[in-house]
Amino acid sequence: MKQQYFTKIELYLWFGSIGLILGSFILFDRANVLTLIASLIGVTSLIFSAKGNPIGQLLMLFFSALYGIISYRFAYYGEMITYLGMTAPMALFALIAWLRHPFKGNKAEVEIRHINGLELGIIAALSALVTLLFYFILKYFHTANLALSTLSVTTSFIAVALTYRRSPYYALAYAANDVVLIVLWVLATVQDRSYLSVTVCFIIFLINDLYGYFNWKQMRKKQTEKD
Repeated sequence: MKQQYFTKIELYLWFGSIGLILGSFILFDRANVLTLIASLIGVTSLIFSAKGNPIGQLLMLFFSALYGIISYRFAYYGEMITYLGMTAPMALFALIAWLRHPFKGNKAEVEIRHINGLELGIIAALSALVTLLFYFILKYFHTANLALSTLSVTTSFIAVALTYRRSPYYALAYAANDVVLIVLWVLATVQDRSYLSVTVCFIIFLINDLYGYFNWKQMRKKQTEKD
């Protein structure tokens, strides 16, 4: 009997996430179809990424483009610039890296690697430079909620860097970014109730990213045992 690719937990998480996204759209929005499409693509991307499947990074490219448009509409220029100028290109690099490093020839599972102290130091230094640079860029464009938008850039950069390096900690960095985004879109929701669906979306993303970290830890343990 052929083993099912997704576990029951993953299927519950995936379909449950889709149900909550659809429900929040119907209850609080009904107009911004682009937000709905982006949310559905985003949560599907996270499920595949949690499996170490390159399809997750491919879908992240589409999500980044749509989310950039959504952010522009609310003057969250930091989010727009981050996702279009950083997350999308890095997702492409990550896609190439994941395709180049399948685990034992299995193209549906990336080979997970251990990240050393030197790499972490380089990522930390680059993150500080990116944060400083983007602070002045976002300030110039009068970005809404400047401090939080800048923090979102920092957490996003760390997340995409760790994704490229195939480290399980990428999911924790994305989880931290989700928390920042939840706060940002709660503030947006205070002004426009329809953005509550975006807030719900990132709460769901947070849950999925935490699962992604847990699953990558399990995958790395199994990969180490098979080596």
